[in-house]
Amino acid sequence: MIQTQLERARAGVVTDAMARVAEREQVDPEFVRQQVADGQAVIPANHGHGALDPMIIGREFATKVNANIGASPDTSDRKGELEKLHAAVHYGADTVMDLSTGGGDLDGIRQANVDHSPVPVGTVPIYEARKQVDDVADLPHELLLEVIEKQAQQGVDYMTIHAGILMEHLPLTDGRKTGIVSRGGSIMAQWMEERGMQNPLYTEFEAICEIFREHDVTFSLGDSLRPGCLADACDEAQYAELDTLGELTRTAWDHGVQVMVEGPGHVPMDRVRENVERQQDVCDGAPFYVLGPLVTDVAPGYDHITSAIGAAIAAEAGAAMLCYVTPKEHLGLPDREDVRDGLAAYRVAAHAADVGNGRPGARGWDDAVSEARYAFDWEAQFDLALDPERAQAHHDQTLPGDNYKEARFCSMCGAEFCSMRIDQDARDADGEMEPIADETDLEEVPAAEVNRPPVGTHEGAEVPDLPDVLKGVDGVTGDD
Repeated sequence: MIQTQLERARAGVVTDAMARVAEREQVDPEFVRQQVADGQAVIPANHGHGALDPMIIGREFATKVNANIGASPDTSDRKGELEKLHAAVHYGADTVMDLSTGGGDLDGIRQANVDHSPVPVGTVPIYEARKQVDDVADLPHELLLEVIEKQAQQGVDYMTIHAGILMEHLPLTDGRKTGIVSRGGSIMAQWMEERGMQNPLYTEFEAICEIFREHDVTFSLGDSLRPGCLADACDEAQYAELDTLGELTRTAWDHGVQVMVEGPGHVPMDRVRENVERQQDVCDGAPFYVLGPLVTDVAPGYDHITSAIGAAIAAEAGAAMLCYVTPKEHLGLPDREDVRDGLAAYRVAAHAADVGNGRPGARGWDDAVSEARYAFDWEAQFDLALDPERAQAHHDQTLPGDNYKEARFCSMCGAEFCSMRIDQDARDADGEMEPIADETDLEEVPAAEVNRPPVGTHEGAEVPDLPDVLKGVDGVTGDD
C-alpha cells in the first residue's frame, strides 16, 4: 500500500511533495518533513489528484486561504462551478472546498473540480449522503462510508468529517441564540435525535481513517457546534466538541492520517486568540483552519470585512488556514465577483498576519509596492498589487489616459496637493534632505510564494486554462 505523507515523513523520507512545498515556502525540505511528521502541518495531496501543485498548511508556514465554492439546488451548475474554480485560483485561493448540495450532477461537478484544480480540493461528504435518502433518519452507516470512499477515489484531497458532535453534546446547545449553524452538524444532530444512537461518523471513525490512509486524504475535523453569533461563542457546547476533536486527532495520527481541525465562526475580537490557543493545546498543535471568525453580527452584506478582521487576529495568533467569507454570507450563494471580493479580503488578512508574525520576506512585497508608489511608477504599482486589475481600474476610472501613467499625482489630491510630489520636490530643491531608499528586489527576498506578487500563480500547473465548457460564456475570457 502507498504510504501517506505523514507515514513517509515519520520514516524520514522527504517526498516530492515535501520538496515542492519547501521550494514554494523558501525553507529547508527537512523542516517540512519534520513538521509533517510531528502533525504540526499537513500536505493535502490525494494520490489520485494528478493536476495538484502541492502546498502545506501549518502555523510555521505562510498563512493559507481557502475559497468555498459549490452548487446549490436553486442556483449554479457544473459550468458555473468551473467558472468559480477558475476565479478562485486566479485570485489566490490556496485550496478550494466544493460544498455542492445540488445544481445537477454532483459527481460530475466534483470530478471536474479535481481534474481542473492545481490547488487541493476539499468536500463535505455528508451533503451528498443526505441527498441520497428521503429522511435523515434513513441514512445508514454503510452509505456514509460508501460516499466517503467514492469521493476519496475521485481524488479529493481533504474532507470535512463531522465526527466530533456527540449525543451528550446536544443538550448543551439548548440555551443558544442560534442553535447549531453548521449544516453538517445539524444533519448529524437530527440523525442522533431521531435514531437515538451515537454519531455514526464517530463510531465509524477508524473505518474512515483506513479509507483516508489508502488514498492519503487529509481530515478536516468539522466544528459542528461552532458559534453562529457572538452570544454563543466560547460556550460549553463548542468547547466540549473541541475536546472530542482532540481525541479524534490523535486517533487519526495513530492510523497514519494527516489532520487539521476546523474552528469557530462568530467570536468577539477579545476572545479570538483564546480560541486559537485552546485548539492548539487540546489538539496537540494540529493545524487550525478557521472560518473568519466574524467579530460582529451587524453587517450582512459586508461579512467579508467583519470576518477578515477576526481572520487576521486568528492568523497572527497561530491559525494556519483561513476560510474566506464573501459579501453574500448569510444572504445567498456567492458568484464570481463575490469569490473575488472574499479572496481579496482574506489575502489581505493572511498577508497582514504573516507580516505581523515576521515571516521571512513577507514585508518585502509591501516595501516594493511602497517604492513604486513613491516613484509614481504606476505600471509597477498595478503589477505588484494584490489584485492588479482592480487597482488599475480604480486609477483609470478618473485618469484613463496613457499620459497619466507617468503623472506625479492621482485624482485624489491632484497635482498641486500631492504630498509625495511635494516631498520629492523639497528633497531635490536644496539637498538638505536625504533621498528615499528604493532598493527592494523581490527576486532576492526569501518569501513564500503566497507572499510574492502576483497571487494565484502555481508553477507546474499555473492558473487552470479556461475549460471548454466555459468558452463563449459572457464575461469570461481565457485571461480571467
